[in-house]
Amino acid sequence: MKKLLILCIALNLSLLTSCEEDDKANVNEEQTLVDTPDNKEEVSETNGVQLINKEIINIPAPQTGGRGVPIGGEFTKFDFETGIVTTSETDWDIAFRGTTIALNGGEVTGTNDEPARNGNVEVSVVNGTFESVKSTKDLKFEKDGNGAFGIPTGSNNGWYNYNPATNIILAIPGKIFIFKTRKGNYVKVEFLSYYQDQDNTKEGRFYSFNYVLNQKIGSTSLAK
Repeated sequence: MKKLLILCIALNLSLLTSCEEDDKANVNEEQTLVDTPDNKEEVSETNGVQLINKEIINIPAPQTGGRGVPIGGEFTKFDFETGIVTTSETDWDIAFRGTTIALNGGEVTGTNDEPARNGNVEVSVVNGTFESVKSTKDLKFEKDGNGAFGIPTGSNNGWYNYNPATNIILAIPGKIFIFKTRKGNYVKVEFLSYYQDQDNTKEGRFYSFNYVLNQKIGSTSLAK
């Protein structure tokens, strides 16, 4: 009887320990989910116009090739309205691969593995601060096509500078990109970083940026 009692106690202790370990595993898993950085969003309204202000973190932009090997690989597509990456063939506004940004507007440029264009997305580049850009009036817009992207590629041509001494890519300060989405809304974008967690000591090909989307189609206001 004593042996049976000792066996039962040992079995109960084993089950209790196992349950505690499972609980710890669940807590750790929940903490991991909670600690994952989320994209930030704010909504404001001025004169009946609703603006969505978002900070997007770590959009992956992998590519294959480079250093004498032809560059390729699928572009990562992004939709301004939902604020998320998409695999849709049609519901996207801009797409990323390496340092190249494609628009869902115009025509294909002849680049390997680029997505088909089926929208009317356009871009305009404005010099200034993010806050100083308040309207899209009188801006000239460009699309992809004719062998070139609407946002020019190469260091100091479009959105970034490359420093060969440090091998670091940095967003050009004072360059604000205004997009007209495939649905006709206006968006202003400020690129922040090309590196994971906005840390240039970490892995590259991860875009972070701020943007403000005017939810009223055709409205040119981008002032909060």
